[in-house]
Amino acid sequence: MNINELLANLEAKHPGEKEFLQAVKEVLISVKDVYEQHPEFEKARIIERMVEPDRIFTFRVTWVDDKGEVQNNIGYRVQFNNAIGPYKGGIRFHASVNLSILKFLGFEQTFKNALTTLPMGGAKGGSDFSPRGKSDAEIMRFCQAFILELWRNLGPDRDVPAGDIGVGGREVGYMYGMYKKLARENTGTFTGKGLSFGGSRIRPEATGFGALYFVEDMLKDLHTDIKGKTIAISGFGNVAWGAATKATELGGKVVTISGPDGYIYDPAGLDAEKIDYMLELRASGNDIVAPYADKFPGSTFFAGKKPWCQKVDIALPCATQNELNEADAKMLIENGVLMVAEVSNMGCTAEAIDTFLENGTPYAPGKAVNAGGVAVSGLEMSQDAEHLQWSAEEVDEKLHVIMHDIHENCVRYGKQDNGYINYMKGANIAGFLKVADAMMGQGII
Repeated sequence: MNINELLANLEAKHPGEKEFLQAVKEVLISVKDVYEQHPEFEKARIIERMVEPDRIFTFRVTWVDDKGEVQNNIGYRVQFNNAIGPYKGGIRFHASVNLSILKFLGFEQTFKNALTTLPMGGAKGGSDFSPRGKSDAEIMRFCQAFILELWRNLGPDRDVPAGDIGVGGREVGYMYGMYKKLARENTGTFTGKGLSFGGSRIRPEATGFGALYFVEDMLKDLHTDIKGKTIAISGFGNVAWGAATKATELGGKVVTISGPDGYIYDPAGLDAEKIDYMLELRASGNDIVAPYADKFPGSTFFAGKKPWCQKVDIALPCATQNELNEADAKMLIENGVLMVAEVSNMGCTAEAIDTFLENGTPYAPGKAVNAGGVAVSGLEMSQDAEHLQWSAEEVDEKLHVIMHDIHENCVRYGKQDNGYINYMKGANIAGFLKVADAMMGQGII
């Protein structure tokens, strides 16, 4: 496999899609040796087929705001690969949404879902619509208009969306309500629904909870545990909230959170009251963390900065893609960080990842670390199919097992002769082999 030639061909076909090309390059480099051990993959052009989505829907979303003015946005759904199950992946509403970001997320989702061992393919969708500053009625009208264009391409055995940035329980509820009305069926086609109509317990916390279960296993490989460890977290949304909650519960000390305006450093660490205040800040709709420093004396707000300059034991990017760069990686290493785990999707730049690997710093990619969210979405699908609702304890136990198995697969394929565990390589190979085997078994389609 000539990686450079393949990437050059992709770039020629999809110019300017930097996030997508970055995600593809990372996987291809990781799986190159394994791929070349399977000439049948080359003959079937598995890689060439795997890096192109099955299909992409692009559509206009027209809605009316509270002033009675007509607004237009662009909607997308990227159905990337359904070799191991129906398409599964979130919907993102944010002004930054474009096709490159959604293709990268759908590509990553394919391997992430494969790692969970649940029968789910990979997809992603969204719109450049931003919920920030919109009324509840405007958000409802937009969600309904979005689904009016997409609903025929969804279904419990076809494509099952969920939430993502800008799409929480409220937005999922509005979209599912419209889907149900149009499809005239109540089949649980969305996940992340409300508990009263088919949702799963601990779904909002699942990404963060699952990430900390993975981190626990990483620390065991280092012959230590999380108790007393200082932790830097970025973001302050659902993912950061779940991670901070579980890290604190397990005995870690979370000393940072961040937003678009900067970050908070709180040397005393977060507690239940402070974590609840994170949710209040998020619910305010202002997307700023600065008020935290006014409410909790002893904490400091750093305007326009990222938290990676702080001396911590564990760094957990929880916000968005490429939020931790090479300079941040070098600062963390200089400050003696024990390990880095992406809770956001592709939270580190390629240069930052190379820095961690070259230094021998344990680093784990988002497709493994944050798989807990989609794992619980898969469990929600199972509950809907059986018309059951499991207890929080049952869901959490299943989540813990899934995350432990993902960690074991990463170790299986990523452990090097010198004992260092290349979690990125392990995750990419484990996910790739499962998808490739499924594609081979289904013929050339």
